[in-house]
Amino acid sequence: MFRISDHDDFFARRCVWVNGPVIVGAGPSGLAVAACLKDQGVPFVVLERANCIASLWQKRTYNRLKLHLPKQFCQLPKLPFPEDFPEYPTKKQFIDYLESYANHFDINPQFNECVQSAKYDETCGLWRVKTVSTSGTSRAEVEYICRWLVVATGENAECVVPEIEGLSEFGGHVMHACEYKSGEDYRGKRVLVVGCGNSGMEVSLDLSNHNALPSVVVRSSVHVLPREILGKSTFELGVLMMKWLPLWLVDKLLLIMAWLLLGNVEKFGLKRPSIGPLELKNTEGKSPVLDIGALQKIKSGEIKVVPGIKRFSCGRVELVNGENLEIDSVVLATGYRSNVPYWLQETEFFSKNGFPKAPFPNGWKGNAGLYAVGFTRRGLSGASSDAMRIAQDIFKVWKEETKQKKQSIACHRRCISQF
Repeated sequence: MFRISDHDDFFARRCVWVNGPVIVGAGPSGLAVAACLKDQGVPFVVLERANCIASLWQKRTYNRLKLHLPKQFCQLPKLPFPEDFPEYPTKKQFIDYLESYANHFDINPQFNECVQSAKYDETCGLWRVKTVSTSGTSRAEVEYICRWLVVATGENAECVVPEIEGLSEFGGHVMHACEYKSGEDYRGKRVLVVGCGNSGMEVSLDLSNHNALPSVVVRSSVHVLPREILGKSTFELGVLMMKWLPLWLVDKLLLIMAWLLLGNVEKFGLKRPSIGPLELKNTEGKSPVLDIGALQKIKSGEIKVVPGIKRFSCGRVELVNGENLEIDSVVLATGYRSNVPYWLQETEFFSKNGFPKAPFPNGWKGNAGLYAVGFTRRGLSGASSDAMRIAQDIFKVWKEETKQKKQSIACHRRCISQF
């Protein structure tokens, strides 16, 4: 039976035909694809659930953040960083670069449009992308119909909040690292930082610099490398050596140099994994910590390293070694995850964890005009590389179809004039 509510919903949802791809996500990955398409003359629509580009950088990062890698490895296609930018641009500088990038290529995302679902319609051979506008108090629903769909929501779309026994009974302030801005409000406070990746180490360093009393939870093994070796970026050095040496040897050399510069970090509670840093990054996507000062604070005791958590209680935490700590606040530097499984109705290309099933470098293209960018676990350089591939692949088909359409129209006009 056709109900009134069905009738209202039918007319409330506006349909929009896109003569090109729909790009979901206006972060660096989505902007890179859009710029490459613009350069080829291919029209597109960028959908973004937030009210700005690069919302992760603008709204969910701490103030002291800088790029961990040199700028030449982080610039997007067809527009390098300004020459006067430092080797490791600040958060503000990177956001300014992205804003100027979008302006340069005249990329105007549809902001406040949250994708509810995307599904390939085999009957008509097109993608149907349904969105809900989240701006203001009104609720507007739109369905975009397109030939190609580019998933650019990235690896860090949603923050991961683990279930830890007793956390609800803790009573103190608990936040995810995406909400953390500065240690200014934590002077003299005992703060437990859960997670020892780059974010966890930097938050701990920032807290210590603001005279807080941070303890960082190191539950498993972690690689800590100096950000630079002999004045050259450790990452850049690794890339350079990879051109001539096998992966296992590069890993061994990096660890020897790290030991010479940083000493034996295991005696400070930072146990190294059995797998080398580059191999671990390639196989599990787990990045090494590039030290920018936290290790010295750990060595001096200003940052305390503690083992895994057993349970929380009121104002306290019990660790797996039986030790109890009194704490005032908790920062969960527990990472992020993809949100693709929540909205993309597709199971062949993407796995349940929201990443392409095919490993790098083959995870950028699926079937029926589906693409993914920003899921390589290789940072902005990996995203830029995939963005150029995607744009070129779409352009080939778009150019051919546009050419055929023009020929068809020209032929049709000749027939009319003859008639």
